[in-house]
Order: sequence, then C-alpha cells, then structure tokens
Amino acid sequence: MYLPSTGYIQVHAYTSIAQIPLQNVAISVTANDGTAIAMRLTDRSGRIEPIAISVPDFAASQSPNTGEIPFTTVNIHAQVPGYEQISVTRAQVFADTTTDQELELIPLSELPSQWNKSELFDTLPQNL
Repeated sequence: MYLPSTGYIQVHAYTSIAQIPLQNVAISVTANDGTAIAMRLTDRSGRIEPIAISVPDFAASQSPNTGEIPFTTVNIHAQVPGYEQISVTRAQVFADTTTDQELELIPLSELPSQWNKSELFDTLPQNL
C-alpha cells in the first residue's frame, strides 16, 4: 500500500470556441461521496487557483498490476447566471500533477427553449 500524496485540479471556464474567459463562475469540487472539497470563483482569466487533492503516491502509477488505483477521482460542478451548468464526474487527479479541466459554457440565449439545461460529462477510468 502506498502513502497518500498530493495532486491538483485546476479549472478553466470559458465560452465559445474562441475560449473567451468567464469570470465569477462558481466552481465546486466534491469527493465521489458528495463531500465538499473546495468552492471557488473563477478570476478574469476564467481560472481558479489549483486545488490540492489527496491522492495515492506517485509510485502507484509507475508499475502495472499493483492492485492500487493510481489516482483519485473528483466531481466538478460549474454554474454562472446566463450559461448552462456543467458537471464533470470522476475527473482523475494524479500525484505531483495538475489536472487541467476545460469547461466550455454555452450562453442560455443560444438555447432559449432549454433555460435550465445542464451538461454532464462522465470521465471513464483509464486502462492503466
């Protein structure tokens, strides 16, 4: 068994293919059991500061068939008025690494019949 280490999750929220940053997007990061890990607002660049996550030690990802999953999964939810909500489940965070999660939010004005639209992205486990 490997000792816990630290990995990081960072979010970049933007709109359009041109990646126009969105400020003040409410970002919540939770554990798989729903426990809150962190809540942040994006800055004017559409980013949050990296959030530290407890993960398995780096050595767990260096050998095949260790029986250990070499990452921790978290859920990310993004919400800002006037845009669709986005949820990402099972985002993978590895030791000594910053996981960058890109979130493209669509303005609700482009979806007038779906004012409460929410997108869910489920991250499948990697075959490690």
